Amino acid sequence: MTGDTLAQLRAHPYAPVQRVLGVLLMLFSLTHLVPLLIALWEGRAVNAFVGAFTLTLLTGVLVWLPVRGLRRELRLRDGFLIVCAFWGVLGLYGAIPFMVADGAGLDFTNATFESVSGLTTTGATVISGIDELPLAVKYYRQQLQLLGGMGIIVLAVAILPMLGVGGMQLYRAETPGPMKDTKLTPRITETAKALWEIYMVLTLACAVAYWAAGMSPFDALGHAYSTVATGGFSTHDASLGYYDSPVIHWICIVFMLAGAINFGLHFAVWRGGGRLRDLARYWRDPECRFLLQIYGGLALFVAGVLFANQVYTQPVEGFTAAAFQVVANATTSGFAIAPFSTWPSLLPFLLILVSFLGGAAGATTGGLKVIRVQLLTKQGAREVNRLVHPAATLPVKLGQRAIPNHVIEAVWGFFSVYAAIMVAMTLLFMLSGLDQVTAFSAVAATLNNLGPGLGELSATFASVPDAAKWLGILGMLLGRLEIFTLLVVFTPAFWRR
Repeated sequence: MTGDTLAQLRAHPYAPVQRVLGVLLMLFSLTHLVPLLIALWEGRAVNAFVGAFTLTLLTGVLVWLPVRGLRRELRLRDGFLIVCAFWGVLGLYGAIPFMVADGAGLDFTNATFESVSGLTTTGATVISGIDELPLAVKYYRQQLQLLGGMGIIVLAVAILPMLGVGGMQLYRAETPGPMKDTKLTPRITETAKALWEIYMVLTLACAVAYWAAGMSPFDALGHAYSTVATGGFSTHDASLGYYDSPVIHWICIVFMLAGAINFGLHFAVWRGGGRLRDLARYWRDPECRFLLQIYGGLALFVAGVLFANQVYTQPVEGFTAAAFQVVANATTSGFAIAPFSTWPSLLPFLLILVSFLGGAAGATTGGLKVIRVQLLTKQGAREVNRLVHPAATLPVKLGQRAIPNHVIEAVWGFFSVYAAIMVAMTLLFMLSGLDQVTAFSAVAATLNNLGPGLGELSATFASVPDAAKWLGILGMLLGRLEIFTLLVVFTPAFWRR
C-alpha cells in the first residue's frame, strides 16, 4: 500500500471509526480464549473456537492497521456509528462458533439470532437440547450475556484512552436511559472501571451464592453471568426450573433485582462503604422505590390469582413462583421455573406486558425503563391537574428534584417512537406468518430483550420463519440500543457534514 493511499485513508472522516472498530474486534477475539481452553479440556468444539478466534483477530488487525497511527478525538456522531456498527458486526462474528461447533451446527440465520440474543441479553434461543451441547458452547452462550450486560464498549472505554482515543462519545452512545449524561466520576475512564468493578463483584457474588446453594461450579458461574446481566440464557433446557430449589430461585430473584437497579445507585452505596445508612439510599431513591413497589405489588397479585385458581396450594411454593416470574419478566431476564404461558386467566398476557416496564435507567435491563414510566405517569397527572388549575405552575418532580421540560419531551418522544415500532413490528411478524398472540409476544420478547414469548415462542424461536428471525434480530438491536441510537444513523441529518 503506497504512502498516498495511507494518507487518503487517514484523512477519511470515518477513519477514527475504522480504527476503533478494529481495536474492539481484536478485544472481542480474546473472549474466545476461555471457551477454547474448555474445548481443549473436553476435547469437543476445539476447531470452532480456534477458527472464531483467528478470523475475528485477523479481521480486527486488517481493519486497524491502515489507520493505526491516527490520533483524533471522536465526535458524538462517531460514537453512535461505532456503537451501531460494532453491535451488528459483533453479532455476525459471534455467530461463528454456533455454526461450526459439534453439537450446535446452526445455519447462518439461526447462529446470528443466537449470537445477537446473547450479546443483547435477550435470552431468546433457537437451540433445543442445550443439555447436550459441548461445555465450551454452553459456556460461550453464557459469556456473551456477561459481555452484553454492561456493554463491551463501556469496558473498552477504560482501555481506549491508552490507545489515544477519547471515550466520552462512546459512553454517551452506549449507556441507556434519559439521564445518561451524568458521570459517576470526573474521568470517563474511571466511570467505566467503576461500573465494571461493581458488575463483576455482583456477578461473582451471585456465582458463589449459586454454588453454595447446590449448583455445580460450572452452572453457578454460567447462570451468574446471565442473572446479573438480566439475560436469561441457561445451561439447561428447563432453565432455572431444572433446579427444584426455592433457595436457588430466591438467589436468582435477588440478583436479577440487583441487575435491574441503576448502577449509579450501586456506585453511591459502594462508595459509602455499604453501611446501613448507605443501604437506605436504595429506598430513598424515587426510581428504585417505585420499581420495588411495582414488582412487589405485581408479585402479590399474581400469587393471589394462582391461589384462587388452585395452581398452587402451598403458600411458599406459590409465592416463590409468582415472585420469580414477575421479577424475571419485569427485569427482562426471561428465566423460567414454571410454564407461565399455561397459567390461567390473564397471567400469561400480564407477564408479557410487564416486560415493557423494564428496570431502572443505567441498569442491564431492557424495556421502557421504570423512570420513563414514572415520568409519563407524573406528566399525565400534571395534565389532569392543569385542567382544574390552568394557571398553576406544576413541575414534574422525582423526589425533591424538578425534572426539566426537555427531559419530559425526550421521554414522550421515546415512548411515541417505541409504540410506533411496536405496532409496525407486530404487523410485520404477522405478515411473516405468525398469529396475533405469537406476533405480539415476539415483539415483547425481542424489542424488550425479554426472551420467551407466548404461543409457539414459549420454548424457542426455532420454528418461526427466517424472515421473522431477522426481524427479531433487528428488534433485539433496537431494544439493546434504546431505539434512537440505532435510528439516528439512518437519518439524512446524521450524514451531513
